[in-house]
Formats: sequence, C-alpha cells, structure tokens
Amino acid sequence: MLQEFYVQATRAIRSDPLPHQIAAGLIATWTRFRVQEITLSILIGALEIKAAHGFSYWDSAIIAATRALGCRTLYTEDMAHGREVEGIAIIDPFR
Repeated sequence: MLQEFYVQATRAIRSDPLPHQIAAGLIATWTRFRVQEITLSILIGALEIKAAHGFSYWDSAIIAATRALGCRTLYTEDMAHGREVEGIAIIDPFR
C-alpha cells in the first residue's frame, strides 16, 4: 500500500515527517518491484476477508493484495503475529 506509506510518512503531526520529494522518491524506487494495483477483485476480496476475519478494511486490502501477488508471507508489525489468514502467514519482523 504505497499510498498508505506516503500518507503516514509525510503526515504533518509526525515528529519527523518526510518531505514530499523524499517520500515520492522512495515510492518511485519501490516501483521497480512488482506492485499490486487496487482492482475490483482486490476490493471484493478485502470485503470478504474483513467479514470473515474481522480485520479493518485497510488490513484486509493488504491481505487481499498479498494473496493476489501469490505471496505466502506478509511481514507487518500491525497485525497478529503468527496468525494465518487465507493461506498467508502474518509475521511481525520486529518480534
């Protein structure tokens, strides 16, 4: 969710917000990797995951995008470490 990174990284209430140019540059760099666009099937999948597992819409969209890319592991500090959802292992890399 590159847009989520941008919003959070440049948020004015942060003690150390990134300037637009740096945040946009990081996003441009990351586009060399495969990026899953938010499509109608991702949206519908996110709604199904939210209903079935109780995650927020945004977390559900991340899981749906992870699944669409064929990934088996999702690294995040924002979800339940060790949980498996839709065949995807959720791992907190800071644990």
